[in-house]
Amino acid sequence: MKRFPDNFLWGGAIAANQVEGAWQQDGKGLTTSDVQPQGIFGPVVERRAGDSALKDIAIDFYHRYPQDIALFAEMGFSCLRVSIAWARIFPQGDETQPNEAGLAYYDRLFDELAQHQIQPMVTLSHYEMPLGLVQNYGGWGSRQLIDFFLRYARTVFQRYQHKVKLWLTFNEINMSLHAPFTGVGLPGDSSKGDIYQAIHHQLVASALAVKACHDLIPDAQIGNMLLGGLMYPLTCKPEDVFATLQENRSWQFFGDVQCRGAWPGYMLRQLREQGIELNITDEDRVALRETVDFISFSYYMTGCVTADEALNQQARGNILSMVPNPHLHSSEWGWQIDPIGLRTLLNTLWDRYQKPLFIVENGLGAKDYPQADGTIEDDYRISYLNDHLLQVAEALKDGVEVMGYTSWAPIDLISASKAEISKRYGFIYVDRHDNGEGSLARSRKKSFYWYQKVIATQGDSLQP
Repeated sequence: MKRFPDNFLWGGAIAANQVEGAWQQDGKGLTTSDVQPQGIFGPVVERRAGDSALKDIAIDFYHRYPQDIALFAEMGFSCLRVSIAWARIFPQGDETQPNEAGLAYYDRLFDELAQHQIQPMVTLSHYEMPLGLVQNYGGWGSRQLIDFFLRYARTVFQRYQHKVKLWLTFNEINMSLHAPFTGVGLPGDSSKGDIYQAIHHQLVASALAVKACHDLIPDAQIGNMLLGGLMYPLTCKPEDVFATLQENRSWQFFGDVQCRGAWPGYMLRQLREQGIELNITDEDRVALRETVDFISFSYYMTGCVTADEALNQQARGNILSMVPNPHLHSSEWGWQIDPIGLRTLLNTLWDRYQKPLFIVENGLGAKDYPQADGTIEDDYRISYLNDHLLQVAEALKDGVEVMGYTSWAPIDLISASKAEISKRYGFIYVDRHDNGEGSLARSRKKSFYWYQKVIATQGDSLQP
């Protein structure tokens, strides 16, 4: 018996603002990502003539996509997750007519994928939105953004209805609680009430986009996308166990709304007790009932939760503000490596929603050092991915319905959190460095051939 079913989709995931570059080309407007040159946790800055940022060129996927897609096809990809830059289609966000040059670019991209029998999975909003919507409307704090997003969604659904059958609405939608400017276009110091109201508008927009997709492309599937932030109790003290339940609910509630069609009672209680009154209209309640077809998520690590305030204070000083798990090792960026956690998360989401699941991000960010002959022996990446994929196979045996796996990322790109390329994820090395130097030449790492074999054998080459 094969470890993975015949219809399992294999591939990788990228995001427009981390790979495309061409930040001012073909009529593209400024985005929230463009004014965060140091990443989502860096400052928001005004762009001036003559300044530059790593993401402005990124890895130049905008011009080099045919070469990169050929390499993905060589690995055997059946799926590539990409995102559309909203500001390529509606540069300010509020136009009535789309930018044809932007639409034509993604036509060419999807046609290139089709030539290689690679199915696109398209994220409508991946950590960026037109800056005009922030400056002129106050981001997702304004209800007007629901209509602007729906216009954008309907435009791309109609344009690409014959080319794209897998869609996602908002990338890691729960990240708005931690990075409000990136997630909902609000200043970092916004009140919790304002952030939750903006999140509500985004959840309504997501549901309306799901309905539009169902209406316009009946044979397509559209999902949500969660940052899979699974947390464990630090001890078996009942207080720690309950604190963990609440911490997991802080991200699961997004899935509850998108999969069950309403705000859950535990969340409404939490907001009430914090003095937050959301403006939820009757029309909103009807809109939210349109639920996603499948759940996609990212998974990188787990963390621990404790009710002990002294330990929480200590954790705020570490790299991720998380209480570390004493039983796990960490990557050089402080991310704790926990393959079994992926099986736990898959089972948790399956038990909770009974909807198909898709792992759309999972990978290891690490520094890679080319040898004298140009080869890159990234055994650490192979080990990480091997161990996680074995746990996906276990979850499939558990009866969990898993549609596919797209690693983050198949090619080196500019990282989201700090906008650096030295934190490399790819099977393909890109000759570019944090100082902007490099030829942008592509080369295959050892992991390229490893993943190629995993796909060709449907996981049978994985090492227990």
